[in-house]
Amino acid sequence: MTNEYYSARVTTDGRTLHYGSFYGVDADTSDTRPVLLVWGNCQAEALRIVLASSANSPFRTVRVPPVHELTATDIPHVERLLQQTRAVIAQPVRAGYRGLPIGTADLTDMAPSITIRLIWPVIRYSGLYPWQIIVRHPSDPSAVPPGVPYHDLRTVLAARDGRTRFDEWDLEISSRGIVDAAQASIAELDRRERRDCDVAISDVLRPLGSAAAHTINHPGNAVLIELGSRILDALGLPGPSSLDRELLGVVRAPLERRVIDALGLEAVARSAWTVDGVVLQEQAIHDQQMSWYAQHPEFVDAALGRYSGLIDILGLPT
Repeated sequence: MTNEYYSARVTTDGRTLHYGSFYGVDADTSDTRPVLLVWGNCQAEALRIVLASSANSPFRTVRVPPVHELTATDIPHVERLLQQTRAVIAQPVRAGYRGLPIGTADLTDMAPSITIRLIWPVIRYSGLYPWQIIVRHPSDPSAVPPGVPYHDLRTVLAARDGRTRFDEWDLEISSRGIVDAAQASIAELDRRERRDCDVAISDVLRPLGSAAAHTINHPGNAVLIELGSRILDALGLPGPSSLDRELLGVVRAPLERRVIDALGLEAVARSAWTVDGVVLQEQAIHDQQMSWYAQHPEFVDAALGRYSGLIDILGLPT
C-alpha cells in the first residue's frame, strides 16, 4: 500500500469510504469483470448484495449511493462507473430526477455500452402496517417526522381533529378493512409492475406473511431473495446464496395482533418500534409527531389529500 493511498484513506470522509469503489478511492483493481449496476432507492443496495452472492457471475457489482442522495458533484463518478457497466438492474426512476441525469432512461442514454437492462419495482407493501404512510411536501421534499421516518394515519387524524391525549389516539378498524387495505396495496404494486417493470414481486407478499416487510418500504430477506432469484434467472445466472443478516431490518414497525388475526398469519405481535436495536414505544413516537405536526400543519393536509382512498378503505372518520 502506497503512502499516497494511505493518506487518501485517512483523510477521506466516512461516506466516501463507504462508497469507495464508486468514488474511486478503492485501490483494488484486480477484478476486471464488467459492472452489473443496481440502481434505485435504499432497496437497491440490499438487492445488490443478493445479486452479488450468485456464484461465478460474469459481473461485479459496486455499492453506490441511493438516487435520492446523489448530488451534481456525483455525476462525474456516475459517468465513470457507467463506462464500465454492461448490465443495469434498475427501479423506475424518472428522467431528470432531482434535476440530475440519474433517471433509468438517462443511464442508458449516457452509456451505449449497456447491453442488458431490467426494471424492478419500488416495493411498497402496507398490508402488515395499514396505518403507516410516507408523506412528501414540496416545501421540503426530504423532510420526515421525528422518532421514525414514517407517518401514522391515526396520528395525522388526531392532529386534524385536535385529539391530543394518547388514550384518544387509536381507532377501531374492521378485519375487512385490514384485508381490503392489504389487497389494495398489492393491487397498486401489481399495477406499477405491469406498467413499468420487467420483473415482478407483488405475488409473493401475502404468501410470505409477516416475513414480507419490516416497514412499508423495507421488504424482508425472503422478498429480496425471491426478487434476486427472478432477476438472476432472467440473466441466466445461478441463484443467490443464503444471507447471514437481515438486510433492511434496522427499522422494524409494530405488528398488531388484529392485523395478524385479520390476515391469518402465523406471527408474534410487536407493540413497539425497534430502531438500530433501540426499542421505541408508540406513545413516545406519537407525542413527538403530534408536536411536529403543530409546527408543520402542511404535512397533515398533504397526508389527508394523498391517502383519502386509504382512509375510506380502512373506514376511518373523514
